Amino acid sequence: MFKLIKNLKKIDILYILLVAGLVVLQVWLDIKIPDYTRAITSELQRPQTGALVGHPEWTVRVSVILQNGGFMLACALGSLASAIIVGYLTAKIASRFSYTLREKIYNKVQNFSLSEINQFSTASLITRTTNDVTQVQFFIAMGLQVLLKAPVMAIWALTKMLNVSWQWSLATGVTICLLIVMISIVVIFAIPKFKKIQTLTDNLNRVTRENLTGIRVIRAANAEDYQNAKFEKSNQELTSNNLFASRVMGIMSPGMSLLMSSLSLSIFWIGAYIVKDSTMLDFMISFMSYSVQIVMAFMLLIMIFIMLPRVLVSSKRINEVLDSKNAIESGVFEGAEEREKVPVVTFRNVSFKYPDADEYVLKDISFEANEGETVAFIGSTGSGKSTLINLIPRLYDATEGDVLIEGVNIKEYDLTRLNQMIGYVPQRGVLFKGMVKENVNFGDNNASEEVIKKAISTAQASSFVTKMGGLESEISQGGTNVSGGQKQRLSIARAIAREPQIFIFDDSFSALDYKTDKKLREALKKHTGSATKFIVAQRIGTIKDADKIVVLDSGNMVGIGTHEELLKTCPIYKEIALSQLSKEEL
Repeated sequence: MFKLIKNLKKIDILYILLVAGLVVLQVWLDIKIPDYTRAITSELQRPQTGALVGHPEWTVRVSVILQNGGFMLACALGSLASAIIVGYLTAKIASRFSYTLREKIYNKVQNFSLSEINQFSTASLITRTTNDVTQVQFFIAMGLQVLLKAPVMAIWALTKMLNVSWQWSLATGVTICLLIVMISIVVIFAIPKFKKIQTLTDNLNRVTRENLTGIRVIRAANAEDYQNAKFEKSNQELTSNNLFASRVMGIMSPGMSLLMSSLSLSIFWIGAYIVKDSTMLDFMISFMSYSVQIVMAFMLLIMIFIMLPRVLVSSKRINEVLDSKNAIESGVFEGAEEREKVPVVTFRNVSFKYPDADEYVLKDISFEANEGETVAFIGSTGSGKSTLINLIPRLYDATEGDVLIEGVNIKEYDLTRLNQMIGYVPQRGVLFKGMVKENVNFGDNNASEEVIKKAISTAQASSFVTKMGGLESEISQGGTNVSGGQKQRLSIARAIAREPQIFIFDDSFSALDYKTDKKLREALKKHTGSATKFIVAQRIGTIKDADKIVVLDSGNMVGIGTHEELLKTCPIYKEIALSQLSKEEL
């Protein structure tokens, strides 16, 4: 929790100092009220010698009572005003603090590589950004008031009551000890459950997210009962832990009520023996007020201890994200003003394995791609095609060897500049809620409407975009109102609109029919003549016109060349080709 405090801004620290001052003022006003109560009680119990209305002594007596009553009212109103201001300031501090935390977590996650996202899981990152931050926010809003007020109130009240009677002080001390024992029991049993609750919340979010995103598959497979059972199990585990924690916390309220009532009874019972005159009776009344304030202070602290276990877990989870070291760090190179005559992309003895994995996914890959060339990758499922091209935009970094762009290691490039050079289209087209033109002209690309239309035309998406209503037509979240092929074409149009030096198509034509696929590749070749293109594909028809075809098998490069060359020199490529086309077609 303390590591998170460094995220407070200077203005928030000033607010906290102001809150501390107002809390001290509030406690002082609360402590003064019993003094005026004792003064009024003492005045009422003073022997009367002139009881008639209008008698000078009666007039003095009424004025003393009214004066002390006025002071009591002023203290109460002052305490109320302080409490309102403190509540406003603490809410402001907590809200700004949570805003800062959410922003930092979001920015941190934006710079995560795929390995780090997989390490935390998407569901967990969402929970940490929302639920965990909310827990911390609520704790700060309450804690700033309670943690400052409770100790000041307890110490101040104790100093006021210690000189009155050791018997009453002893009764109050025993009550406080019992409260501390109760807090300890609750903390011991509650903390492990609260730790588990946050993990179970992640799991419930994951199951719910899977169910929503895979609803079509679930219905098609008649797997509703199976998914319901998974959800029921996750929900039951979370509910059971919440119930246990709530039951433990449920002991607190009746326990505190019992202790407060017992303390009041003890004070009256002891008072029956030690009160000998009216002066002692005045002190008993004020002592009662002080003891109630002390117990209230500890009750406030108990509220914090109730919240503390869950907040500590949430703080740890937030710090795990903020303190995680990015596996991929940005370089500073932004590209040379004059391009040298070197290959646009070079793979030099590149090997790769996933973090914490023993087996290499790619082994000793070397090839070059020159300006304007189309380099295609083919191989069986799991041969490493997508992993290989993901090394170019640094979604992962090579474990061994070097990937160069224009003769410079990509690790030396500024990530923003590197992303500007690359137009990346994943296998699964990703669209965002908004208009068609916002999805095509996405990110830092300030393309004109003419460029957007040209990109859509090149991607063979003009016909269905026109039917949808043009560039202003809406795309729903995740692109659920368009088909898979339409989604892929809009994703391709987005890459084209960026006009990058390097295109990467990760099996981005898989949802297209052969006719559209052919038209798109022809338009792409015409529109992006000078750009270097990397294509991962399963269909021979998509890649047979490529300048170079790289054949992968179990992470090894087993062939490289043109379609005609590989038919003669690479048995694996020939086997793949014959499985799709006849000898005559080849």
